[in-house]
Amino acid sequence: MEPRIDLMQNELGGKLAKRLFAVHQLLQQTGLPHTTQNLVMLRASQINGCGHCIDLHAKEAAAAGETTTRLNLVAGWRHSTVFTEEEQAALAMTEEATRLADASEGVSDETWARAAKYYDENQLIGLVTLIAMINATNRMAVTLNQLGGSYEPGLMSAAVSS
Repeated sequence: MEPRIDLMQNELGGKLAKRLFAVHQLLQQTGLPHTTQNLVMLRASQINGCGHCIDLHAKEAAAAGETTTRLNLVAGWRHSTVFTEEEQAALAMTEEATRLADASEGVSDETWARAAKYYDENQLIGLVTLIAMINATNRMAVTLNQLGGSYEPGLMSAAVSS
């Protein structure tokens, strides 16, 4: 399998990638913890089977100090002891918002209330936006056949800032 298009080598693709990254930078202002953001992006990418994004977000999280144990347990977060209640609420929201087609009601009132218990309105807006953005990014990467395995931490920041 070969990548279909290299977004960063395409003029329009590079512009779009930079705009997506700008939204990600804006999300840093929501107050949603960076650690939680990394877990959310990794979990959504796992659900969507996006090898490129799994590789990128796992390595970026590790470079930011996330432990191997926690990274290895993200897919099984419900059956582990290493995530805070706040992180579990964000991961539950991530799963329901990512699997909209699988859930007749989308994000349940119970899951929303659980997240609202730990996150203020700005953080909730950040969480919902982050989930939407990573799902869009996963779909682009899978459709364009972007492959995982060779990502080096810091590469994305450097690519979009150039």
